[in-house]
Amino acid sequence: MKIVVTGSLGYVSTPLTEELIKQGHSVTVISSKPEKQAAIEALGAKAAIGTMEDVDFLTATFTGADAVYCMLAPGGNFADPNNSVNDVITLANEITGNYVQAIRRSGVKRVVYLSSIGAHLDKDSGLLIIHHHAENILKQLPPDVAITFMRPVGFYKNLLAYINSIKTQDVIASNYGADDTVLLVSPIDIAAAIAEELTSQQPANRKVRYIASEELTCNEVAGILGAAIGKPDLKWIIITDEQLLNGLKAFGMNASFAESFVVMNANTHNGKIYEDYYRTRPTLGKVKLKDFTKEFAAVYHQQ
Repeated sequence: MKIVVTGSLGYVSTPLTEELIKQGHSVTVISSKPEKQAAIEALGAKAAIGTMEDVDFLTATFTGADAVYCMLAPGGNFADPNNSVNDVITLANEITGNYVQAIRRSGVKRVVYLSSIGAHLDKDSGLLIIHHHAENILKQLPPDVAITFMRPVGFYKNLLAYINSIKTQDVIASNYGADDTVLLVSPIDIAAAIAEELTSQQPANRKVRYIASEELTCNEVAGILGAAIGKPDLKWIIITDEQLLNGLKAFGMNASFAESFVVMNANTHNGKIYEDYYRTRPTLGKVKLKDFTKEFAAVYHQQ
């Protein structure tokens, strides 16, 4: 199959490209950075250098493909520190609209989109709302375009954000925690699931697929991480929304993103973010938190 992968050599796109190449598919990887071309080609893929804002580029790259993997890359304009949440939502909507135009023009009939846990919510999901909008925009494609909306849960890598509070306060602290459930996933398991959907011989017309590697309580997570860094008594405590908001602002996060983050976490605490996940609970992936602790411990001891 001829498959186009967006996201350059990102956290998911790299293992996805490696898996597809291993399976014998012809893969083109889109990147906005010319300096990534050699690394892309070293994987055995073709590099297409251009931006998500360029519909003509996307159309030309998608033309002739059997399947396309689409994502909203977190780099570039999304990472502008001057952006507000509304700016990011607007940009995400524009890029998703560009995908729709390019898919229509190129005639691609198989699309897999990297959405997120919480995408079922039309409010109260913080910045995850971009994926709710994106799914609805992509649903405007003709009915003969098969689309799978991949909804991974929280990445293991997100846990690295707690290193500062562990080092300074000897706890993980957020407005959810303790015996709350936290769902976690490895990019390797995400990539494997995406590869299955891209290469499916009988794709569903419209499908939602959740991806998770492990379901744990927050205190179980703290115990596993603590054991890996020499803090076996590490706990994950719950603080108030106001305390988290003030802490994020003090750490340098702009007010718009901090408020969005607090809302998302509050609805993790009350279970709202996870409610749809439990309706179609997936088989858990192979990579467990204990596998990730090597990376966590290495970063922890470097900082």
